[in-house]
Amino acid sequence: MSDQSISISPITKYFYLITGFILVGVGIIGIFLPLLPTTIFLILASVCFLKSSPKANEWLRNHKILGVYIDNYQNKTGLTRNAKIANIITLWTSISLSAFLLTDELYIRIILLVIAIGVTIHLLMIKTKKPSN
Repeated sequence: MSDQSISISPITKYFYLITGFILVGVGIIGIFLPLLPTTIFLILASVCFLKSSPKANEWLRNHKILGVYIDNYQNKTGLTRNAKIANIITLWTSISLSAFLLTDELYIRIILLVIAIGVTIHLLMIKTKKPSN
């Protein structure tokens, strides 16, 4: 295979561009819904933008809020202690509200509890970085 990039049709480029923006939207929703993984959607959006619009990819990677998710993931710099605490509080608040206000089924409450425990363990295992002053 040569070093030249593979040319794709304009329709395919628009498909990747639109898909990229949809993935950014889902990633933004994931910031507020702890069970939805923000970072993976933003990484997938970046891949779509790489195939369709380098300008859109630069916008995402340099975005004041969204770019941090991609950066932290790629550089494995971790989360600050405050970010971990905020994520865990949001997680348990949303899980608790869902478990006790949206369902009466015991098995669903147990599933939500197991998910909350798993996500909490995952968050605690992520490297803790010192906040930048």
